Amino acid sequence: MRPIGIDLFAGAGGLSLGFEQAGFDIVAAVDIDPVHCAAHEFNFPKCKTLCRDVSGLSGADIREAAGFGKRQIDVVFGGAPCQGFSMIGQRALDDPRNSLVKHYVRIVRELAPKYFVFENVKGLTLGKHKTFLDEIVKALSKDYDVLLPYRVLNAAEYGVPQDRRRLFLMGARKSMKLPIYPDTKPHVTVREALADIPDAEQFADLVWNDSVRTDLRTPSKYARDLREIGNKAPHFGYRRRHDPNVLTSSMRADHSKLSRQRFAAAEWGQTEPISRFHKLDPDGVCNTLRAGTNTDHGAFTSPRPIHYLYNRCITVREAARLHSYPDWFRFHVTKWHGFRQIGNSVPPLLARAVAETIVKAMRLRPSAPKEIVALGDPKLLQMTLAQASEYYGVPSSVIAKRDRNYAKERADERRAA
Repeated sequence: MRPIGIDLFAGAGGLSLGFEQAGFDIVAAVDIDPVHCAAHEFNFPKCKTLCRDVSGLSGADIREAAGFGKRQIDVVFGGAPCQGFSMIGQRALDDPRNSLVKHYVRIVRELAPKYFVFENVKGLTLGKHKTFLDEIVKALSKDYDVLLPYRVLNAAEYGVPQDRRRLFLMGARKSMKLPIYPDTKPHVTVREALADIPDAEQFADLVWNDSVRTDLRTPSKYARDLREIGNKAPHFGYRRRHDPNVLTSSMRADHSKLSRQRFAAAEWGQTEPISRFHKLDPDGVCNTLRAGTNTDHGAFTSPRPIHYLYNRCITVREAARLHSYPDWFRFHVTKWHGFRQIGNSVPPLLARAVAETIVKAMRLRPSAPKEIVALGDPKLLQMTLAQASEYYGVPSSVIAKRDRNYAKERADERRAA
């Protein structure tokens, strides 16, 4: 029987996927955003996805909803929304959004898993924010041995072609062996991640659709693993039933001629001075992919990197490759939500490296399941916020609206590019 895990603040499921691939069955995932929950449900149909606010949720509620009874939980993992103390945003300990971290601690103590993993921004380890982190450690130490000193891990050191630094705090119940932080792995370049993906601008269908049938070129080992070519997956997760010759999450942007000229003139690894977009270096790693903000914070779209070969910004699928998501993993059909789901998530390969250390501490020998899982209903990836809210029975006000319909959003995205 595979060990079980629960993902709090799950988003689209980067941590869920990494832990699944390390050998865990993810039995429940919680997030307040209905659009994120719909993507998680599509990609993890065997998991119970709960669209709930953790502040009103108890450990008992999660057990009942997921239906695993009194079974011992092996690990709870997650990272509360971090805008309150992000290094690029307002850094104030009295930000009310920080209370979600305290609910993470509460739910961990209520569920009493063997292990926990707390993930968050690097900024939580700096300056006055260290005091808040020390309080988290103190609260968790009542029931757990906490692995200290805590560490900030860079995804680029764990096989992800992206410079992305995140805090990981781990602990074990006092009767359990503590894990250790994972060893680093060889770097993967942008070219290795993207070279086999054909240019989205070759396909007229991608103006309005997010997928098209095509033949992909010969991949690198990294790309081969993410395409899951062959009979044996390079991990211990469930394989998904999908067509590897369908290019998904690749809706095009319509850049102006002037923008393309500027993109072409930009040097690899440098920032284009007008747009402030970073141009990818094919032999380096991507800069940190960020999510942007909702309407209540200006509906800001984070800058999307410029492709190293094509005079355009990268697609959602290309961002997913740079984040280490496999090609079967799907995101919302609109670019804004798709990039938001990637930018808000932990790269699965980084999550897997951390999860593997817990598997080792538990002295488990994981095996790959034989079952091939069918993905969810594609309609889950097409719902508006209002539709997703109705689907999960929650008010649409739980997430600030982006005041546009999808046809207008697509047109606006093309004009903005």
